[in-house]
Amino acid sequence: MATNVKPIPEGFHTLTPGIIVKDGARAIDFYKKAFGAEERFRMTGPDGKSIVHAELRIGDSILMLGEENLAWGARSPQSLSGTPCSLHLYVEDADAAFKRAVDAGAHVKMPVENAFWGDRYGKLVDPFGHEWSVATHKEDLTPEEISQRGQEWMAKMMKPGQ
Repeated sequence: MATNVKPIPEGFHTLTPGIIVKDGARAIDFYKKAFGAEERFRMTGPDGKSIVHAELRIGDSILMLGEENLAWGARSPQSLSGTPCSLHLYVEDADAAFKRAVDAGAHVKMPVENAFWGDRYGKLVDPFGHEWSVATHKEDLTPEEISQRGQEWMAKMMKPGQ
């Protein structure tokens, strides 16, 4: 048995998201097209088709993926009528990455825009019901600057007719 085992495996970070989808193989193909994901590992179920566990690399991070299995309590956003969480993706060019995801089949939830906290930012929903935000950091701001801009943005959003 190896004695030099790392407590965090090579290629992983401290926190690794995992998502549940319907039709895991199709989801993997989508994430490859939309986000440039690279498949690291795939384990199928006894039927040889369903995906019990897969690992994808997107940029420098790993995303775990499993296929919906109601007997195990693993439900996809489609079965839950939405998702309670989102995935945030920092990229070099938010506009190009957003377009790539939309061209691959994602639905626009919020177009890419310059956000008050200093990011070029947009939101989309993938064909499997997961919400993604895509961003490029454009400005380094202090917490006070972000708070002030946020207050101004919220005040503007509250005005009737805007």
